[in-house]
Amino acid sequence: MRSRTPGAPLAALPLALTLVWPTSSAHAQQQIAQLRETVVTATRVAQPLMDVVADVTVVDREAIERSGAVGLADVLARLPGVELARTGGQASVTGVFVRGADPRFTAVFIDGVRVDSQSTGGVTWNALPLAQIDRIELVRGPAAAVYGSDAVGGVLQLFTRKGDTGFAPTASLGVGSHGLASVQLGLSGGNGTVDYALSLAGERASGFDSQPGANPDKDGHRNRSASARLGWQVDARHRLEATALTSHVNSQYDGYMPDVDDRSVHDLSTLGLNWTARWSDSYQTRVSSSRSRDRYDSLPFSFLTATDITSHLFHNEWRLGAQVFTAALERREDELDNSSTTPTISGRHQDALALGYGWNAGAHALQLNARHDKDSEFGNKTTGSAAYAYGFAPGWRATASAGTSFRAPTLFQRFSVYGVPHLKPESGRNLEAGLRYAHQNTRYGVVAYRNTVSDLIDYVSGPGPCLNGLGDWAGCYANTARARFSGVTLQAARRVGDFNLSASLDLQNPRNLDTGKRLVRRAQRHASLSADTRSGAWQWGAEWKLSGQRYSDVANTERLGGYGLVNVHASRPLGQDWSLLLRVDNVGGKDHQTIRGYATAGRTFYAGLKWAPK
Repeated sequence: MRSRTPGAPLAALPLALTLVWPTSSAHAQQQIAQLRETVVTATRVAQPLMDVVADVTVVDREAIERSGAVGLADVLARLPGVELARTGGQASVTGVFVRGADPRFTAVFIDGVRVDSQSTGGVTWNALPLAQIDRIELVRGPAAAVYGSDAVGGVLQLFTRKGDTGFAPTASLGVGSHGLASVQLGLSGGNGTVDYALSLAGERASGFDSQPGANPDKDGHRNRSASARLGWQVDARHRLEATALTSHVNSQYDGYMPDVDDRSVHDLSTLGLNWTARWSDSYQTRVSSSRSRDRYDSLPFSFLTATDITSHLFHNEWRLGAQVFTAALERREDELDNSSTTPTISGRHQDALALGYGWNAGAHALQLNARHDKDSEFGNKTTGSAAYAYGFAPGWRATASAGTSFRAPTLFQRFSVYGVPHLKPESGRNLEAGLRYAHQNTRYGVVAYRNTVSDLIDYVSGPGPCLNGLGDWAGCYANTARARFSGVTLQAARRVGDFNLSASLDLQNPRNLDTGKRLVRRAQRHASLSADTRSGAWQWGAEWKLSGQRYSDVANTERLGGYGLVNVHASRPLGQDWSLLLRVDNVGGKDHQTIRGYATAGRTFYAGLKWAPK
């Protein structure tokens, strides 16, 4: 199935950028307000967004709800520098590419708890429950000098809701195309000393046939999720907090045998305990322990794999005038339960020391980080980064940074029947430069980057040095090649009359340096345009998402055509406590694919009703 590449619209986007900017349907004035927000993901230190040198996007709960999206990946795909590929509906297997980097190259945290899979490598994207997420912070570019393994292409931090003074119950219902029905209940509150938040959500959909011509049936899903956060402000200087999240996804898919109800069952859970202490006006510490579990099983033919990650962090922060010094000790323990791995080797651990220095004085900002990780299996790895920003004129800021990164091979890649014990970590070197302008309701930005990754790990068919000799016929994992993720992201936002306009354009070249071929499922050009306005009680918006053609095979012979999708939404309050959201995605019913052979949803409708007493 092919569709014509939207070359003309994509070529015209640089002209549109003279008027507008990014982040899908987020308003221009809200983007300006975000500059005053505090973010923590870039350096693990709370700092105003306007002081952050890294390329960061923040999405709050209001923007998430206004998007009408039912999956986290759909929200992320509307951000600059992000693409997704999916094998059907929103609960099916999903990959998120940040700046063209492989999905496993984005480190993911929920309330500071790391989630990952030691089987496939990377987080299970379709198991991340959007209904429980209150805030998103996305850092584009490597951050291994802060977070260690996995942060080769970026870092995604998801935050659940936090209680505030008073009592605030909420409830929402949603219905949509393909039998979608969802419900969410929540309550939060506090008295200044104790705060709490609890949220429960459920969703089901009959779905659509994700593989036309395979099994002619609908592939639906059932999701349920919950999150809880409890905080105790012991006194003005000490706070204790506990967070928990659980997500269950049961989705149908088309297997190899006809007339069989194949299902994939994903379970994701996190638990975090934190103690923050301010010992003086200049020195504070944070101690945290956390555990996450990523479990997958298939039905009716069971294939069970589960990853448990236990982490401990002791973070120190000293502030001396315009300078911030940080030092952290961190331990990460990974365990894998998988029937095809060597029983005697099911776990590993990493111990790390991370140092940081930040300086922000007037027009100048400097950020330096270094980290040393010692892995129980493959040894030592040191990473570092340096970033500098210069405000050379009112509203203008130039940035430059360099950094190294790595991702350790998974336990499955090393010790399964397809594994190779002597695999080396994948290692990255990144350079980037940016120019940004922000004044009142106008913002512009351009970032150029080049991230070169060596010793890429991939599965190779045919004879190989695998465990148990299965590589003689089945193949095995190997360090195969080098890759380069390079490109330019242009962004703009501006208010024109009653309209808030935004746009982003990504020109990228994700390529295998050894073969010269473009990496699979990634376009060289993708973009978005959006406009929002208000008329009476109604808020209206539309967005136009465009993607160039991609390839579905490493030889670049199987072409997936480009596409353009138009989405519209409208919302309004209904009295004091109620609100209504309406959304239509893919208004034109564009037939397109993000993975060859797998259908997408076509035109879809969504209507949501929310109760939040004020």
